[in-house]
Amino acid sequence: MARRRKNRTHLKGKGGQLSVSPSIDVPKSFVIKHGHVGTSLTQLTRDIRKVMEPNTATRLRERSRNKLKDFLTMAPALQVTHLLAFTLTDIAPSLRIVRLSNGPTLSFRVERYSLVKDVISSSRHANHLSPVESMSAPLLVLASFPPPGPSVSPHLTFVMKTFQTLFPPLAPHKLALSSARRVVLVAYNAERGTIDWRHFRITVKPYGISRRVRRVLQGSTTTRGGAILDLGNERDVADYVLRTRGEYSNSSSVVDGYESAVSEASSVAEDDADVVSLAEDYVGRNNRKGQKRAVRLDEIGPRMELRLVKITEGIPGKEGAVIYHEFVKKTKAEMGNLKASHIAKEKLRKERREEQERNVQRKMALAGKATTKATAEEGIYNVGDSSDALNEDEDNEEASWDEDEEISEGEVSEDDNTRNEKEPIESESESEDGPPKKKKKSKQ
Repeated sequence: MARRRKNRTHLKGKGGQLSVSPSIDVPKSFVIKHGHVGTSLTQLTRDIRKVMEPNTATRLRERSRNKLKDFLTMAPALQVTHLLAFTLTDIAPSLRIVRLSNGPTLSFRVERYSLVKDVISSSRHANHLSPVESMSAPLLVLASFPPPGPSVSPHLTFVMKTFQTLFPPLAPHKLALSSARRVVLVAYNAERGTIDWRHFRITVKPYGISRRVRRVLQGSTTTRGGAILDLGNERDVADYVLRTRGEYSNSSSVVDGYESAVSEASSVAEDDADVVSLAEDYVGRNNRKGQKRAVRLDEIGPRMELRLVKITEGIPGKEGAVIYHEFVKKTKAEMGNLKASHIAKEKLRKERREEQERNVQRKMALAGKATTKATAEEGIYNVGDSSDALNEDEDNEEASWDEDEEISEGEVSEDDNTRNEKEPIESESESEDGPPKKKKKSKQ
């Protein structure tokens, strides 16, 4: 049986298209690892790809023979705007964020990180990210960054703008409420001088009802996947909702007292700060437009603590001047010398590129002349061959005419006899056998 050929594409979004309008300049990214890294850093790379979905290459595979230059060369053809590269150094893991195709490049040291599986295992409510939630890009929240000013270090403003360009720009008047499913929090820690990266899922829950009624309506929160609450051991739903204080549950040996007005008020008070009125229909059960809901963020990971090490112009392999360095400080004179050397290198690189282009054009011109000359010589050879063929055809025609010619045996006229008497014709046999015989002179 012939093997069925796969001919369908798998594009994310409704109807095989992305949920983001193609008219908006959406940034795209590569998240890769290069060099020898361990299993933990490999899994961190995959988790970051989940965060950057759907505008990243989720199934990108790196091979041992691939170099960073290969991805930098391939990215512009695929309209990739950012490259996030993880590598392992002797001190700690490193992350480089490269803005394609002209830079700059930001180098971070990964001080600490937690994988998705570690965050979920330590959380009570968090679950893995579903494929539907990955169809829309996350919302970016920048926190604790100081506002730009003369007293603020310029590299912080530079870092903030870099993270802003990693994700699609927000248009509040055009954003569909159902597409807001995730949040990426990038917060600056002034005490440690680090940047915290965290990933959350947006969840909504009913507002103004007790915790037990909420569990009946939405399911149990102690089980994975939000399963339906198990009331099989209860005689009546009132036994669960209105259980008296200090009374033991049939399904549990732990005291689960009566849900009094005080406890209900405390349950509602926990959500007062986060209550919102839905402007549109949202995903989930009974989340209709105009209803009040409490918003909650559940962390799903990964989690990173980054320290900025260096900011350079250009991309790896074509680095320019160093804009900022955490551990190396230079004077203005040294910075001027470095800048001059980078300008000289760039000028030399430009001259070599122009010279190479001139050499390519010269070689192409020589190749074109050689082709023209070869074509002309071939034309001359063709004319000579045709004339030789014409001469051979004429010879063949004459030979065929001589062979086909027949001598008629008709009457001979008197003029012919007179001519024959004056010029005797030699017989064919004599001409074929040997030289003609001498005629004997007649005596008078």
